[in-house]
Amino acid sequence: MIREPPVHDSAPPQGEAAPGPLDGVVVLDLATLFAGPLAATVLGDYGAEVIKVEHPRHGDPARKHGHAKDGVGLWWKMLSRNKKAITCDLGAAEGADLLRRLAAGADVLIENFRPGTLERWGLSPGELLRDNPRLVVARVTGFGQRGPYARRPGFGTLAEAMSGFAAITGEPGGPPTLPPFGLADGVSALACASAVTMALFERAGSGRGQVIDLAIVEPLLTVLGPQPLWWDQLGVVQERTGNRSVNNAPRNTYRTRDGRWVAVSASSQNIAERVMRLVGHPEVLDEPWFAAGAGRAAHTGLLDAHVGGWIAGHDLAEVVAAFEEAQAAVAPVYDIRDVFADPQYRALGTITTVDDAELGPLRMQNVLFRLSRTPGSIRWAGPPMGAHNDEVYGSRLGLGPEEIARLRERGVI
Repeated sequence: MIREPPVHDSAPPQGEAAPGPLDGVVVLDLATLFAGPLAATVLGDYGAEVIKVEHPRHGDPARKHGHAKDGVGLWWKMLSRNKKAITCDLGAAEGADLLRRLAAGADVLIENFRPGTLERWGLSPGELLRDNPRLVVARVTGFGQRGPYARRPGFGTLAEAMSGFAAITGEPGGPPTLPPFGLADGVSALACASAVTMALFERAGSGRGQVIDLAIVEPLLTVLGPQPLWWDQLGVVQERTGNRSVNNAPRNTYRTRDGRWVAVSASSQNIAERVMRLVGHPEVLDEPWFAAGAGRAAHTGLLDAHVGGWIAGHDLAEVVAAFEEAQAAVAPVYDIRDVFADPQYRALGTITTVDDAELGPLRMQNVLFRLSRTPGSIRWAGPPMGAHNDEVYGSRLGLGPEEIARLRERGVI
């Protein structure tokens, strides 16, 4: 249970979890690595009953990704929080039948197998919807369900390359740069969770489910902004500019006297003017080019020299205090240690503590946002493989202990 109280006024007493906005929604999470599972995590954080389905012998590869403690994967603890873990060999006839029966009583199914895999197992969306017309099926793949690349293996790294993200990330003249984390997967997960809630909202009126086709290469392209318009209308291809922006300046990271780094953003005209007054160069405000973001971006070298020079002469605390007093935008460049210590993150409850039967108290990211009346919650961390087999197969399908034991002995679960 959550140890730190939520920050909303209507928070339930410690040790209790108020119903989330998705209370009563049943989600089958068949997906792995990482967009589909994270989408299910978001739904679970806000009250959905998420049933995580893993292969009984191989498990989810996320269990072995990243650092582990006492042989227990820590990434798994976050990614599969609020999920009930069951095992099922979908490639076996009996396993496919179990899944079909579970789907008949579910609201959402999330999968990320290559196109054609569910169909090969007799679990196509058409068949599942025939048994349960209200089911929402989210299919998350690298390249979508159709097109020449549909059957290719697809991972977030490929989306980061093909979306144009890597092409504009890095220093001018340097190589394209990939993020050191699952950026495309994360963006796609949020898009998938949004699509599922939209489909559920529509179902409330129509009474019918539908199929969501989400290609990981697409959401990140939307987040990148107006590049398609620039190319279509002007023939402009955005180049790598490091930390600088092609739209405004000053915008960069700068090193302080005590060896720390800060990020400065002056997207608005007022902020840009405040920054330049603060660093002792109000004369640039009279330049005609300073009145527009594009003009300032064309003089980035000059502005960076002024801002960087001033910041280099002051310690981090002095820089932050001066910018705050001037109502100019600055932020220290944090690592995770700084995030844990920051008073703003503490006030928001961004990092929370979850009790775990395997590892004890775990500190991890809290739910994404705060709802005043139906807040989300983290009820438990990622469970051991098959931890909820008896509960789910017993309560949902009415299987008795002997039948569950037989399925386990046969390797079906």
